[in-house]
Amino acid sequence: MKLGYKAVNREGKTIAGVIEADEIKDAANYLREHDYFPITIKEIEKSKLLDFVPFLANKVTQKDVIIFTRQLALMLISGLTIIKALDIIKVQSNKKALSDLVENIINDIQEGASFSKAIGRYPNVFSPIYISLARASESSGLLDQSLSRLADNLEKQKKLKDSIKAAFTYPIIVLTLMIIVIIIMMVFVIPKLSSLYEELGVDLPLPTKVVVFTSDFIVSFWPIIMGVLFLLVFLFKRFHKTEEGRILIDNFLLKIPLIGNLSKKATLVEVSRTLGILIGSGTLVVEALSQAANVAGNVHYKNAMMEVSKRVEKGITVGDALSSYALFPPILVQLVKVGEQTGKTNETLLKASEYFEAEVNQALKTLIAAMEPIIMVVLGVGVGFLVFSIITPIYKLTSSIQ
Repeated sequence: MKLGYKAVNREGKTIAGVIEADEIKDAANYLREHDYFPITIKEIEKSKLLDFVPFLANKVTQKDVIIFTRQLALMLISGLTIIKALDIIKVQSNKKALSDLVENIINDIQEGASFSKAIGRYPNVFSPIYISLARASESSGLLDQSLSRLADNLEKQKKLKDSIKAAFTYPIIVLTLMIIVIIIMMVFVIPKLSSLYEELGVDLPLPTKVVVFTSDFIVSFWPIIMGVLFLLVFLFKRFHKTEEGRILIDNFLLKIPLIGNLSKKATLVEVSRTLGILIGSGTLVVEALSQAANVAGNVHYKNAMMEVSKRVEKGITVGDALSSYALFPPILVQLVKVGEQTGKTNETLLKASEYFEAEVNQALKTLIAAMEPIIMVVLGVGVGFLVFSIITPIYKLTSSIQ
């Protein structure tokens, strides 16, 4: 059964967590064996919500991975063995999915597997970059430092994604509400007004006729409209999965004003930061380039990075290989060349990622500033057209009565 506990460690610090045990005394014995002195141990009642949606409790999130990586790095730096560190993380975790995952990793390591091989069994939780970095740092004996840098990278990665999501949240909410209001007007309000206009014999102006026709079409053929929309979404997803589809769509995204620039900068942040961390951990440059290509969300950058990897394998320097592609700005090329000359390629790449991250933040501010007036204009035109279409016949009717 699942038990929640509070305990005190040797330093006198109170901790809380969740543990699986058949009986409370078994949990108490386990805690004492691991230098924890239990204060309270209680059975946790199962959430009724999780009975209906158990996947909510059985998924390790990106945030869980970040916390796991940070905790493991800190404990390894403090001198604990990896088994001891993982065992403490398992005991302290209040999420069953993470506890089970860590327990499985411990079992694999105790059976002779390396840490990188143990986490490699969970590609849905740990990315190829994570596994590759762990493998490289194990051979160099710098797993603690590499995990610390990896935790920093994951935190920055999450922060960047959250910033981009936040920038698009406001316009998406506004446009969604606008669409909902228009649908309500078309389905419920316009048909009643249309019937009223017909009974009164009002001569409708062109804008009103357009609105009435659109309303009648939506009300009469909404199943077909929904079917067509679902079909278009399905076909778009199928097309996006093909190589030709990804090339066309990603190329279009790069050319959209403001959004294209933001996409380029965000991709450069991920690529340069990942490449810097991998090279700094001792990964071979060719392999690091291939791994960094996988974090590029845009297929054009991914293909370019793979070509750069092939050219470097033939003896060309990274800086010269990058300079052959217009996708990579001169500042990145120059920083890489300087890094290769000084033997500090990883440091210059990390500096480049910080530079591009600042550029992303500036691009986000510009995008938000540009979208606000655009949204207001779209709202004004849409609402104004509807109001004009509805009010005009009523105004005509009152004028004729007078």
